[in-house]
Amino acid sequence: MYAIIETGGKQLKVEAGDTIFVEKLDVEAGETYTFDKVLLVGDDTVKIGNPYVAGATVTATVEKQGKEKKVTIFKYEPKKHYHKKQGHRQPYTKLTVKEILA
Repeated sequence: MYAIIETGGKQLKVEAGDTIFVEKLDVEAGETYTFDKVLLVGDDTVKIGNPYVAGATVTATVEKQGKEKKVTIFKYEPKKHYHKKQGHRQPYTKLTVKEILA
């Protein structure tokens, strides 16, 4: 069984046992999190939501909170003495999908 969920403005295809990285959620490590925005549930038959499947949920356990590797942004204009260096580390939440209820 698989499902397509919506979180952080993105859509992800998940199955039970999958490890996923999503935009930072406000939960502690070790807790469970339930996704209620399920767009599609597939098995022998496929249930498509309009926009979400009624009563469908995906339960996941939070493994850890973390930050991605640093991305360096460097801007400059030649012959104008303009240089700008900036870094960014995007926060994420690592989850393990436990079950899909349809």
